[in-house]
Amino acid sequence: MKILLIEDDNLIGDGIVSAFKKFGFSIDWFEDGLDGQEAIFMINYEAVILDLSLPNIDGLDILKFWREKNIKTPVIILTARDAINQRVEGLTKGADDYLCKPFSLAELHARVIALNRRNYNLVKEYLEIGDIKLYPLEQKVLKNNNIVELTTKEIKILELFILNKGIVLSREVIVEKLYDFDKELNSNALDVFIHAIRKKIGNDYIKTVYGAGYKLEEPKK
Repeated sequence: MKILLIEDDNLIGDGIVSAFKKFGFSIDWFEDGLDGQEAIFMINYEAVILDLSLPNIDGLDILKFWREKNIKTPVIILTARDAINQRVEGLTKGADDYLCKPFSLAELHARVIALNRRNYNLVKEYLEIGDIKLYPLEQKVLKNNNIVELTTKEIKILELFILNKGIVLSREVIVEKLYDFDKELNSNALDVFIHAIRKKIGNDYIKTVYGAGYKLEEPKK
């Protein structure tokens, strides 16, 4: 899951980035509000964590700008505990949730997961295709109810495929979802991950669409 964080406080930003990377997320952090505002047009994020008290541009103005541009990415706003009017205005302008400072990183993580599940209309606790079940919250994969040992990155790739079942995903789209904004991808790394996933869950799921990318399909019975 790929997250956009816009937060100018170094202490808070460092804490969020460190925690979410441990949770297995890919997260891009911008301290400058204008840079963060533009980043959402370059990468398809699953959720945004947006501080409202930013220099040069107010977080509410960023939120308003996104919604006017029809950006529907779920947004959690971070506000001061006593800023009731700010919270109300944020929700009015299109925020999906808010969290008051100081906050628990565990709660922020839970709220981001909840927003993502709501965004994808996931009513079950797991994603499923064929005899494979993936539990996003637990970062666990089962095949025929037996645990499959996948790495964090492999689970993220498999989750992306299940959420886009039957759709051809280009290499660029997959990389965009998995790698941090400032990191480059080794040209062979994605192929290595795909090979590893196939070896662990079976070769019948992820199909290579030559010249286009990869596609996840129900295995033929």
